Amino acid sequence: MRRLFPVTDPTAEGETAGGDREWSLAELAAAYAYPGPDARPGGWLRANMVSTLDGAAQHDGRSQPISSAADMRIFGTLRALADVVIAGAETVRQEGYRPARARAEFAELRRAAGQGPAPVIAVVSASLELDFSLPLFTSPLVRTLILTGAAAAPDRVAAAERAGARVVVAGDGVGVDPARAVRALAELGHTRLLTEGGPRLLGQFVAAGVLDELCLTVSPMLTAGDAQRIAGGPSVDLPRHYTLASLLEEEGFLFSRYRRD
Repeated sequence: MRRLFPVTDPTAEGETAGGDREWSLAELAAAYAYPGPDARPGGWLRANMVSTLDGAAQHDGRSQPISSAADMRIFGTLRALADVVIAGAETVRQEGYRPARARAEFAELRRAAGQGPAPVIAVVSASLELDFSLPLFTSPLVRTLILTGAAAAPDRVAAAERAGARVVVAGDGVGVDPARAVRALAELGHTRLLTEGGPRLLGQFVAAGVLDELCLTVSPMLTAGDAQRIAGGPSVDLPRHYTLASLLEEEGFLFSRYRRD
């Protein structure tokens, strides 16, 4: 993995990073570390997405075909750094979400940060039409959260709770208010937030102005077709400006990290 845009040196001994060698997980964790709590009081929300050269966020409804081994290493690292992973209900269904697992490589790092053994998975769903027999609900290492609105159907809320999930109200109507969702998670102690989409959920975070950072993998592939972009939904009044924080490359894949001004 080659570093193209140096910002800070993630190596413990201060040696020059980069070249064509594969970075260690410790180096990746240092490069992608969350900023301190003073950077954004109330929580720091980052997104992790992948896109082809022609803007497709998926192929045949899934992101895996446009990913790579290095992308998955960064995916795993970002999860290991997070308190909570937020995903939309459709993404949970399409990607076959499972509970986050504890990884020995990151155990000491998480202990030092005061975190549990694995991040919480938080599913955003207005309808709560989810399969509560899946391991995500029946056997997570840490209890799965469901973010929904105050007007969610009581029988579905009851079904979620019977399955072991914790339902968190983050909206006055049927749906979820993105800014309120971030606040609700922070109030539960989850201040290092990671969203993996899908595009509709990411678009809602962008429109609400609460996305602090975007980790975007640019895949050296072309798919054509009409696949979704990484963010969907209504457009914002004015484009939001983000600043490039770092850029890595491996085998033509670009791993960028942008932070909002």
